[in-house]
Amino acid sequence: MAKNTPLSFRNLNIYSVFLRNFSEEGTFNALTEELDRIKALGTDIVWFLPFYPIGEKNKKGTVGSPYAIKDYRAIDESHGTMDDFKTLVNEIHKRDMKAMIDIVLNHTSPDSVLTEEHPEWFFRKEDGSMGNQVGDWTDIVDLDYTNKDLWNYHIETLKQWAEIVDGARCDVAPLLPIEFWNEARAEVKSVNPDFIWLAESIERHFLQDLRSEGIIAHSDAEVFEAFDLSYDYDVYLEFREYIDNKAPLSKYVHVLNLQDSSYPMNYVKMKFLENHDQDRATSFIKNKNDLMQWTAFNYLQKGATLIFNGQEVQADTVPALFEKDPIDWDYSKDISDYMTHLAQLQKEYIPVENDRYQLEADDATDTVKLYFTNPNRKLIGVFNLKEQTGETSVDLKDGTYTNLISEKSVPVENGEISLEHTPALFEMKTN
Repeated sequence: MAKNTPLSFRNLNIYSVFLRNFSEEGTFNALTEELDRIKALGTDIVWFLPFYPIGEKNKKGTVGSPYAIKDYRAIDESHGTMDDFKTLVNEIHKRDMKAMIDIVLNHTSPDSVLTEEHPEWFFRKEDGSMGNQVGDWTDIVDLDYTNKDLWNYHIETLKQWAEIVDGARCDVAPLLPIEFWNEARAEVKSVNPDFIWLAESIERHFLQDLRSEGIIAHSDAEVFEAFDLSYDYDVYLEFREYIDNKAPLSKYVHVLNLQDSSYPMNYVKMKFLENHDQDRATSFIKNKNDLMQWTAFNYLQKGATLIFNGQEVQADTVPALFEKDPIDWDYSKDISDYMTHLAQLQKEYIPVENDRYQLEADDATDTVKLYFTNPNRKLIGVFNLKEQTGETSVDLKDGTYTNLISEKSVPVENGEISLEHTPALFEMKTN
């Protein structure tokens, strides 16, 4: 783990913006108008998907992928100018939030500035042509990290951005040498000592596939050596298996518990229900009460929380990565107040220190219990994830407790509570 990662990062709320499709305009200026609303959600960091110029060669779709970058040091003019971006960052800072860019250092577009100026920095196929190592990424060409001049260029790019923004989400970070990330972190620190590093770690089966082909693919444990936060992809397979009725809840909860014993003491996971690469939660969690339970569970576990733009209005389609496809901001489905309440509970009650942390699964009722325990108090969460009825046991003395989520009184009788549509969070003082 990065040794100086603050435990306070566990209570960060990160709001992900796909600028092109966030609004009809797709501009920095249009986003500025929404900053107060975004801040009100409890947001600490605004993370921008890539906004750099997109390559034309082998472009996918009409507009192309923001991850097929032509120039790391420029801005796509459709979004505005560099001055517009700096103004937006200033407005973000005025609201006591931080700005995070998305940096994509594994590959570029086939017609990027670097393919023209430094063709020797690229991976070559057996026939000597540029290419990529992952089959369906046909609109990009991979970089070759055996060339230290490439390292220097990337680090200089990161330092330039670190003078403007507060952090970086690093695309497919496990595919790059950890030694590079360590060097980059050390160099960027000289420009911005508080720079925040978020790794897009990868799903287990993808990691195994890449390793079987002789491609660098680092585990989360390795990635944590250089990064402050990593994605929750190490448990995503089990999450979807449970949602799709292919595995019991206890299997998913087991891997969640493994996280807390497998990583360094100051590890920080970024938990999500959806992101720009995955389905919208509303598309696979059809029951509204279930979605509210999952939303609460996502906020109140140990770790930072990701909100993908549009999640607050329960948008059901992921904005197209290769097209202009604005989010449908249907405020009749707005759950912003609920999410704001959960963010407040997270910051007020969920500890960032290393309290004894444990999750328990009740397969019979599809209920997960969350426990944070220290010598002075016990915090208990109860989440009924598939709208079951009946009772479930809970480690509380009989009595009446206030559910901090619903703010209603809940009786505990014979060590059990009735399952409700509303998720529950209880605090019990032990000293």
